[in-house]
Amino acid sequence: MVRELTHFIGGQHVPGTSGNFGDVFDPNLGQVQARVPLASKAEVEAVIADAEAAQPVWAAFNPQKRARVLMKFLTLVQDEMDSLAALLSSEHGKTIADAKGDIQRGLEVIEFATGIPHLLKGEYTEGAGTGIDVYSMRQPLGVVAGITPFNFPAMIPLWKAGPALATGNAFVLKPSERDPSVPLRLAELFLEAGLPPGVFNVVNGGKEAVDTLLRDPRIKAVGFVGSTPIAQYIYETATANGKRAQCFGGAKNHAIVMPDADLDDVADQLIGAGYGSAGERCMAISVAVPVGEETADRLVAKLTERVHKLNVGRSDDPGADYGPLVGRDGVDRVNNYVQIGVDEGAELVVDGRGLVVDGAEDGYFVGATLFDKVTPQMRIYREEIFGPVLSVVRAEDYEEGLRLANEHEYGNGVAIFTRDGDTARDFAARVQVGMVGINVPIPVPIAYYTFGGWKRSGFGDLNQHGPDSIRFYTKTKTVTQRWPAGLKESNAFVIPTMD
Repeated sequence: MVRELTHFIGGQHVPGTSGNFGDVFDPNLGQVQARVPLASKAEVEAVIADAEAAQPVWAAFNPQKRARVLMKFLTLVQDEMDSLAALLSSEHGKTIADAKGDIQRGLEVIEFATGIPHLLKGEYTEGAGTGIDVYSMRQPLGVVAGITPFNFPAMIPLWKAGPALATGNAFVLKPSERDPSVPLRLAELFLEAGLPPGVFNVVNGGKEAVDTLLRDPRIKAVGFVGSTPIAQYIYETATANGKRAQCFGGAKNHAIVMPDADLDDVADQLIGAGYGSAGERCMAISVAVPVGEETADRLVAKLTERVHKLNVGRSDDPGADYGPLVGRDGVDRVNNYVQIGVDEGAELVVDGRGLVVDGAEDGYFVGATLFDKVTPQMRIYREEIFGPVLSVVRAEDYEEGLRLANEHEYGNGVAIFTRDGDTARDFAARVQVGMVGINVPIPVPIAYYTFGGWKRSGFGDLNQHGPDSIRFYTKTKTVTQRWPAGLKESNAFVIPTMD
C-alpha cells in the first residue's frame, strides 16, 4: 500500500493542494512506498505566513524555557530511536545502525543548543563614559529556513533547526522529497515537546518551493546542504534577496597515508570511511593518497582483501556493512563513473557494478569499487561520485600528497595517517581544507565546534553548529545608555565620546 504524506504546518498535518507529487521509493526493493506532495508557491507563502505569526510567541519564551522544550524533545526522540531509525532506513537505504548514528549526531547539536541561556549572553561595560554604560544583546532574526539533503534526513535538519529554534526563530524546513517521513515525525515530536504550533514547519517540494523560500522577504536566513552547483545557486539567490546564507556543497576528501602509518589500521579505517552508507556522505573518504610506491602497494593489497569481504545487503539486514543507494539514478551515476575511470586508464582493482542481492533483485545496490593508479587529470578524481568508490592516487612524497589536497577545488574534509607528530602538525597548519583529521578518517567536529568546508565546498561566512550557528541565527543589538542624574554639562551638537 502506498502511503500519502503531507506537509506539517501550524502544528498539524496538511495535505498538499498543488496536485503535484513525488514518489518515495523503498531502495531495498525498487518500489514506490509513498507519495509526497510538492508545494506550490502559494502553499509555501502560506507556510511562511503561519511561521511569521507564531514566531513572536516563541521569541517571548525566555532562553531557559526554550531550552526546556529542547530537552523534552531530546527525551522523546531517544525514546523513539528504534522506530525512527527503521523509518529512516526504509526510505534512505542506510543500515539501521547507520540510521541511529544519523539521528544521534543530530541530537548532539540539540544538546548543544540546550545551553542557549549561556550562549545568548551579551557583553556589558559599566562606566564606558561618565554615567554611560554599553551592552549588547543577541535577538532572533524572525523566520528562517533550512533546505536539507537526502543523505542525512535527521542529522542535517536537526543541525539547522536546533540553533535556529533555541535563539527564538521560527523555522521552515524543506527536506529532501526522497526521504521526508523522518522530518515529518520530528515535527510532531517538537510539538509534543512543547514547541508552539507554527514554530517548526515542514513543507515538501521541488525547485518552486525552494525559489519561493529564497525570494520571500519574510525569510531572513537560509541554510542548505547539497551539491556544489545548487549550493552556489542558493547562496547567490538568497544573498541577492537580502538574506543570510550558509550553503555547503560537494567534496572530494583525501586521506594522506604516510609510510610510518599502521597500514592494517588505515585499511580498516578507509573501508568504513569510503564505503559506509554506500559512500553517500559529504565527508566520505573517496581518495586515498599513499606516499611512496611500497606504501601504495601494501595499502592496495590490504584494501583489496577487505573490499572482497564486505557484505552489501538490505538496509534492515543486521549483517550488512552497507545497504542500497537512495535511488536508481544514483546507481546509474556510479556505474557511469566507474566506466569513465576505466576509459581514462585507471586500474580497476575491484569492480562493484552489477551486484544483485538475493531477495532484493530490483533494489538499488552497487558493490564496493576500488581504483588504483588514478591521476589528478581523471574525472573520477576531480568530480564527486557520491557512491561506494575509492580511488588510490599515488604520491612520491609528503609534499605531493599535501599539494593534491590543497589544489583540489573542494575543501571539505581531509585526513592524514602517520605516527610522526611533526608531520601531523605541519599538515594541520598547511592544508587548505576546512576540517582535518589526524589518524581520524571522517573528522566531523563535535557539536560545540563548527562544521564547514572551504573553497567550493562551502559558501558563506558562518558555518553549521557550534558558536557560528548562534551568530548566524541572531542579530546583535548594541545599547549605549546614559542616566542624566549627576551630569553637569551636555553638548548635544558634539559627537559623544567616552572621555
